[in-house]
Amino acid sequence: MGRAGTAVRAAALVGAAALVGAAGAAGTARAGETAPQPLPAYRTAEGATAVRGTPSTADAPQIDAGKTYEDMLAPGERLYRLVLGKDESTVYVSAVLRPEPGAKVSGSDSVEVELMTTAGRSCTGSSGRASFGYEPYPVSAAAVRRWKEDDDCAPAGVYYAKVTRTAAKDSDQHPWPLELRVQREPGRSAGGPTAAPGRRPPGAPSLPGTEAAPRTGGTGFNDARALDAGVWRDEMRPGQTRFYRVPVDWGQQLGVGAELAAARMTKDFGSASGGLTVALYTPYRGLVSDKDTSYDGKQAGVTLERTAPVAYENRFSTDRAVQSASVAGWYYLAVTMGAKVADFTEDAAPVPLTLRLELAGAPGKAPAYQESPAAGGFGVGAVDREAAKQGLTVPEAAEAAEEQSLMRAVAVAGFSAGTLLLLLLGGWILLARRAGRPTAG
Repeated sequence: MGRAGTAVRAAALVGAAALVGAAGAAGTARAGETAPQPLPAYRTAEGATAVRGTPSTADAPQIDAGKTYEDMLAPGERLYRLVLGKDESTVYVSAVLRPEPGAKVSGSDSVEVELMTTAGRSCTGSSGRASFGYEPYPVSAAAVRRWKEDDDCAPAGVYYAKVTRTAAKDSDQHPWPLELRVQREPGRSAGGPTAAPGRRPPGAPSLPGTEAAPRTGGTGFNDARALDAGVWRDEMRPGQTRFYRVPVDWGQQLGVGAELAAARMTKDFGSASGGLTVALYTPYRGLVSDKDTSYDGKQAGVTLERTAPVAYENRFSTDRAVQSASVAGWYYLAVTMGAKVADFTEDAAPVPLTLRLELAGAPGKAPAYQESPAAGGFGVGAVDREAAKQGLTVPEAAEAAEEQSLMRAVAVAGFSAGTLLLLLLGGWILLARRAGRPTAG
């Protein structure tokens, strides 16, 4: 089957293999034979371009839609230049800030993204912000330029994305890796809604209680493991963040629950504030909601409020929670186990994590876009649903698509070769028959 086929088959077994491997690692740690292995590093985007933001607009580097960039960000501001057209599209700029392991953070530390004009005026409702809690885990914020005919940000031309990192005086001041991504959502055809929905449906999810199936999460947005509605099992170590992605279509609502089971205790008692943190992000990596709870090594659980039904008109709402459910696509789930849990548990022995996902509502009709939104990373198609069923990461899904394309090419080539062979064989038989006929006379 080749590398791609191996990756697809491995995706179905990777969770189970991880559980078996984790059990072996736990046994080794208990015997005192090895120290805990380093946690896997955040996987950066394939083909990301290195860029250096500037403190002023004078020499700000250009960033373009459809591309991902890597930079380093110390406390303070960095600016980037965008050239946007007057095509009624919506443009999103996200910034994923990744603290170094063990870095000191506080609840006042944050990353913020804002879009503004050359005159320094902020685009209406453009800014997005995400704060750290008790732990130095990756966080993402996104800014948006929504086209409005009478808005300062409607004209075509140059705009600036300002990324600001805020850090308390006693927090880590070192530069941290920053991942920037620019996405473009095409404009709608005439006649679409321009007002927010009347009310938001109740947000309490109805989470499933079926048996859990194994799925191992990724290190970040770029290798997040695909999940469908259901119950899923993973394992975590102190200080680790796992990423998952769920396809949420138009009209659907996503409900999320996460549970940490018992750990192997090294002390009679212990507790870590922010021992379990769960964050949900939009397809453009903007924060929908997040929640944390303490963990005592025995049990902890977090349930996020069900999202609003995904609808284009949600973007006109003044409620941030409703506004964030304005586009269909992959919604991302980040689950963090606090590093301080290692103070009273065996670091080398992973702790069982259970995820319960509810997808309420049937997929609805997509808005009448002027062009396909898929190029910008939006919408849910048959390929996305299949990736969720198989539990594929983005790289694995790309390999699977490449293999399918290759197999189709081989099939077409085989059919053509077979047809040619039959024609040659038929011609040879015809010639042989003619050669064997008696001549007249």
